[in-house]
Amino acid sequence: MGSRRPGYACFLEERDILELRPQVRDALSRVENLLGVWDAQERLQAFFGVHERKIEMLFVHSAAHGQGFGRALVEHAIKATGATEVEVNEQNPQAIGFYEHMGFHVHARLPVDGQGRPFPLLVMRLASTAPGAPNE
Repeated sequence: MGSRRPGYACFLEERDILELRPQVRDALSRVENLLGVWDAQERLQAFFGVHERKIEMLFVHSAAHGQGFGRALVEHAIKATGATEVEVNEQNPQAIGFYEHMGFHVHARLPVDGQGRPFPLLVMRLASTAPGAPNE
């Protein structure tokens, strides 16, 4: 998706990004549902992955921000896969605001990320009244 550093990663050091790349590639192979959006030149602009009703990843190329790709992918994740949960880095207010706008609310806080690094995560769950929310 290009070599530019994503805007959401401002809290990550370059070494953290380099460390995470192989982990993201590995995670892609284990996610049940992957969906991407390509532009007319066949360049990947955005993608998401859902595993067991949890949005494991959502990436939108910085040049594609504001074009509705993230919204469309999350709405699809909710409707097609029954996704109801996502973990968001606490140091990423843009993502937190996006998911709140999509109907998610903070359910819990984890003090470290999945690799034990000091990047607190917010566990966000879809409110049952959100548009497109599956009936529980």
